[in-house]
Amino acid sequence: TLNSMKPKTTLFLILLMTIATTQAQRVEDFSLQSATTDSQFKLSNHKGQFVALHFLLKTECPYCIRHTAEYIENAANFPEVVHIFIKPDSNQEIQQWASKLFNTDSDPYPIYRDTDSRLAKQFDIPNGYNFHGQTVHYPALILLDQSGTELFRYVGKNNRDRYSFEEFSNTINNLLNTD
Repeated sequence: TLNSMKPKTTLFLILLMTIATTQAQRVEDFSLQSATTDSQFKLSNHKGQFVALHFLLKTECPYCIRHTAEYIENAANFPEVVHIFIKPDSNQEIQQWASKLFNTDSDPYPIYRDTDSRLAKQFDIPNGYNFHGQTVHYPALILLDQSGTELFRYVGKNNRDRYSFEEFSNTINNLLNTD
């Protein structure tokens, strides 16, 4: 039975079911400007790499800070994955929010701005979550494969519901071991 399977096997089966139910469409090229650095992300510049799109909530969210910090701290474990953190706030709001990620004077990490949530809408991230008096898109993680096709999607049910780095590690390891 499913309950008697090892957790890693169960997670892999869930991943396969998610992939099977996700529309496997190649994503249109897009670009985002960072609000914290001078960098710009353009999807077509990352062919051959997995791209993890982290859709963060608008406004101040301590769970977004913890989630982002966890991924930034562990990203080097998977050099074949590019992590893109996306917020729909103004540049100034994103800069203030990002300053709370780390207590160091190191170079800031690029946090990208999704003006008017255009990219969240393009990816059909559900809208309608009430947070701090605003209606926003739910937090989400979308993983694109090396050709820019959506491979995996996780949409949180609330601001605390995030796909942990441990879960992400298991997903990536399973993908890399099946190729």
